[in-house]
Amino acid sequence: MNLALFASGTGSNVKNIIDFFKKNETINIVLVVSNNSSAGALIHAKNNDIEQLAIDKAILNESIPICETLHELEVELVVLAGFLLKIPEKFISNFKGKIINLHPSLLPKFGGKGMYGNNVHKAVLGAKEKKTGITIHFVNENYDEGAIIDQFETALSNKDDLDTIVEKIKKLEKLYFPPTIERLIHKL
Repeated sequence: MNLALFASGTGSNVKNIIDFFKKNETINIVLVVSNNSSAGALIHAKNNDIEQLAIDKAILNESIPICETLHELEVELVVLAGFLLKIPEKFISNFKGKIINLHPSLLPKFGGKGMYGNNVHKAVLGAKEKKTGITIHFVNENYDEGAIIDQFETALSNKDDLDTIVEKIKKLEKLYFPPTIERLIHKL
């Protein structure tokens, strides 16, 4: 199965996924896409001889050229790994049920427009939550409302701050995101 990874930033999840599937003979990462031409995610792809594609919001909203590229590369699953732009309906309809996302909270809490990265963690802190975690879910037309594939949680205490929450979430992402992708692929 061929995967495309979409990311906007440093690409820690992209690197983790690439490393996890590096020796897998049936799951191939064939493309990394970013809306940031200097994203670390593209560098991780280049370092692993994976095709890279930098796009802007207008190209994403047009959708057809990207979808054509994905079809040419026989991509069967699109993984959003820290991709900050909303996937347009035209794109979703081309890959219905084949786009997944990692969200850094236990959805449905702390999801929706503007809820990404530290914004999520600050909201978790502000709500004095006793736990947080990650949600891996299918992408639909609404932010963070697609069917949940799996969730993984971590306890919080009154000693946690933004930095400790970030580290706890990164640990969950590293441990659980790639194996969850692998389990999902075997179900598809």
